[in-house]
Order: sequence, then C-alpha cells, then structure tokens
Amino acid sequence: KPVVGFIAGVTAPPGKRMGHAGALISGGADTADAKLAIMEECGFKVTRNPSEMGRILKSLL
Repeated sequence: KPVVGFIAGVTAPPGKRMGHAGALISGGADTADAKLAIMEECGFKVTRNPSEMGRILKSLL
C-alpha cells in the first residue's frame, strides 16, 4: 500500500528544535532532511508541505 508522509521541523533554524519532531533529533545525521531521505529510500511518497498531503494521496489512489 502506498505511504505518504512529511516531517515537521524542516524549516527549523540550525540548532533549534521544533515540536515533537525536534525531540527525536539526537545528532547531526538525524535532521528533518535526513529523515525525509530515509523515508524516500523506503518507498514513501514524501512532501515538505503538509498542505500537499491530500493531492498526493489522491494521486496514489
């Protein structure tokens, strides 16, 4: 089944945590961008903008 997702905190300034996604950052490689890359490698359809979720989901159905 197709999976669509996004990671909150992509727009956070360096060194600044934003919400729960920031709490999951434990080192330099655990950035929002790194998480998005891993999701893409696993076959997720990702977006950086949650307002695009509906359009992406519709395109996959």
